[in-house]
Amino acid sequence: MAGVLGIPGVINNFNLYYKGTALVGLTGEITLPDFEGMTETLSGPGILGELEEVIIGAFGSMELEVPFRILDEDAFKIMSPMETLDLTLRASEQYTVKSTGNLDYKGMRVVVRGRQKKMTTGTVKQGGAMDSSVTVEVAYIMIELDGQKRIELDKLNNVYKVNDKDLLAKVRSQC
Repeated sequence: MAGVLGIPGVINNFNLYYKGTALVGLTGEITLPDFEGMTETLSGPGILGELEEVIIGAFGSMELEVPFRILDEDAFKIMSPMETLDLTLRASEQYTVKSTGNLDYKGMRVVVRGRQKKMTTGTVKQGGAMDSSVTVEVAYIMIELDGQKRIELDKLNNVYKVNDKDLLAKVRSQC
């Protein structure tokens, strides 16, 4: 619920989809990629020492690791590095409404596009999980909370938006 004052709680449940179909055999958690801005060191007259200047919209390599309990069909569906993967994570965020103390939920959606770059086949142990995974190099990511876009980065099309504000519109108009 947009605008509702609440205390964030937990992810109540989630699913990861590839081409609209839920992937099965996932382990209990997926780590989303970090947004680590690329920088250039500034120094010289007018600057005491050095200053790291963040290059707006430029980020280092971003990875999403999709963990599987064991090697199964779904792990191999996302293995081709020739094909752009389109993954959508949907989650239900549980929170406490401050005014009433009641619990409520809001949706989270994360869309990731990229290519497979690594497969960890895992270990084989009787009675145990293999801890296999497929690592995706992220070219596009959009995070939406309760229907509102919060961040969108499209490395191939020079788009970087925060809270639906296009931070590179002026840059694109000048190039």
